[in-house]
Amino acid sequence: MAPPRCLCRAPLPALALALALLGLAAAAEPRQTPALELAQELAEELWSAGLPGDLPELEPECRSLLAAFAEGSAALTGCLGRRARPVRLCQGCHGPYRRLLAQYGSIARAVGNSSESHNCAKSILTSDRLQIVVTLSEFFNETWEAANCANCLKNNSEGLSNSTEEFLDLFNKSLTCFEHNLQGQGIDLSPNNYTEVCKNCNETYTKLNDLYNHLQRLNRQGGESAHSAHLCIDVEDAMNITRKLWSRTFNCSLPCSDTVPVIAVSSFILFLPIVFYLSSFLHSKQKKRILILPKRIQSNANLVNIQEKYS
Repeated sequence: MAPPRCLCRAPLPALALALALLGLAAAAEPRQTPALELAQELAEELWSAGLPGDLPELEPECRSLLAAFAEGSAALTGCLGRRARPVRLCQGCHGPYRRLLAQYGSIARAVGNSSESHNCAKSILTSDRLQIVVTLSEFFNETWEAANCANCLKNNSEGLSNSTEEFLDLFNKSLTCFEHNLQGQGIDLSPNNYTEVCKNCNETYTKLNDLYNHLQRLNRQGGESAHSAHLCIDVEDAMNITRKLWSRTFNCSLPCSDTVPVIAVSSFILFLPIVFYLSSFLHSKQKKRILILPKRIQSNANLVNIQEKYS
């Protein structure tokens, strides 16, 4: 019987020690080259001995898919972070998000080339308890759905919808009008005196506010999207910023266009009690007269009968 080989499998503690030595030696200064060479030789010897069968390496195809997903996740994370305030997530990050969805789909569909290799989806997505790739994908999907970006984009998510572009155009015009009129009022502008802003920007702000209300009504009726009752976070944040500037900072107010109907309805409601009591009074007086007349007729008739009886 052949004697057993002592290096048929690499012990995991020794392998971890070798990798740790290799990392420490690589991080050290260049003058410590003997330690680096020793660690490299030890690591190569352990790797050449073979790893246990239940710890297979990723195939090149799966490794490239994982690297692409990692790069896509980093790109989308950076995009979301840079556009957090003011909120511009849906406008600037729909491209990285679509690419990340495609990369995740490639991992879920890919299969290794060799006959003994594992499916890439099984190796990358479900081979451990933590499931980092799945967790990252769920985080990005939940963030995207919470932002309701589908309500800002076209059906294929390739770009902003026409109504969103129209709203953002009016939003930019409103901010430009605010800035222009603030500069035109001079340096000695009182903190509470923004009459020029309220006067000159009233038309632009009214159009923006009306369009936002119109988009809200359409969205509640399911006109553009059935994902949520809210508009996308970009539009909501832009409208909140504009309304705060208009009402709190500039202390402006929109003239009510329904003044005449409101006055007419209010007057009608105020006169209702008068009409009610007047009609009740006339009706009761008429009933009194109707009740009295038959009594008088009946009394006269009885008197005539009595006289005829005794005549």
